[in-house]
Amino acid sequence: MSLKVKTSLCFGAIFLILTALILPYWRFVNQTLKVSILPALFSNDDLKMYDNQINFFIGGIGDPTHDGPNLTDSIIIANYNFKTNKLTTISLPRDIWSPTLKDKINSAYAYGEAKKPGGGFILAKAELSDIVGMPIQYAAIIDFSQFKELVDYLGGVDVNVANSFVDKHFPIDGKENDPCGGDPTYACRYQTISFNKGMTHMDGETALKFVRSRYAEGPEGTDFAREARQEKVVDAVKNKVVTMVKKPNVKTYENLYNIFNRVVKRDLTNQQGAIIARNIILKGNFKQNRVVVGQEFFDNPPMGLSQYNGAWVLVPTGGNYSLIHQYIQCYLQGKSNCEALKNKSK
Repeated sequence: MSLKVKTSLCFGAIFLILTALILPYWRFVNQTLKVSILPALFSNDDLKMYDNQINFFIGGIGDPTHDGPNLTDSIIIANYNFKTNKLTTISLPRDIWSPTLKDKINSAYAYGEAKKPGGGFILAKAELSDIVGMPIQYAAIIDFSQFKELVDYLGGVDVNVANSFVDKHFPIDGKENDPCGGDPTYACRYQTISFNKGMTHMDGETALKFVRSRYAEGPEGTDFAREARQEKVVDAVKNKVVTMVKKPNVKTYENLYNIFNRVVKRDLTNQQGAIIARNIILKGNFKQNRVVVGQEFFDNPPMGLSQYNGAWVLVPTGGNYSLIHQYIQCYLQGKSNCEALKNKSK
């Protein structure tokens, strides 16, 4: 056999091997994700941006103890800057009063969705834009009632529990209307759960209890603590997913994508997500930051006031969100001593 023929056969074999290795991933990207490779690599035209930034509302729903299934327990605005390759998550309390809705902002998604499918995203983004002082282009809703499926597929997640706590009033699924044999305390409807401070490996069921606990004794019984726990679990899941996708396995990618589609409802397309991912990877030196807009920026009117439907609510100190806008922009622009702005709120 001549050298020319041997060389041709060698290159042919290499081509077939590379095709066999690459083709499944190409099909996954092109056919399953519906991502067009060239536009994703060379264009930003498919993305809505403001000053080279995008803002993304992320809400968590799915607590069966709520009167309404679409109330957002956790509210996060994720800001991504294309120039600096920096992702900043901004946590907002769910009890901020909305004069427009005549209700708390955690009801915005529920009200909008009740009017028409997709209306929840539109209304929530409009309400939250006023609070953070920036346009919000995209939104996603995480269904925590199905979140445990993703956690279990990942083999569980490691979460750093900030404080030990006990919740003696955690609801048992399916027991919501149990008469408990006439027991006036309805004790049969509840169970006691507890968590110890420190790094804890959680399966899906444990993680769900961790984020849903509402009646813990001490500081972990507050809504602020609960929101922080939800963010911890979401962050742990994100870290586990990143670790898994770094190991090329098209079947794993397909399984994760299918579960993700069941757990997360969003208006960001896969094509748009691919453009963001490209920028994060190619830009390099990716940075992350977290901003918490806490109770320091709000007043808490007495409960029972008719103007707030008698509810426990938060209203911005000074009657507007200007100081909150300054606080957020301070962090987004990478300035120092942003925490000093908290002192101006009182």
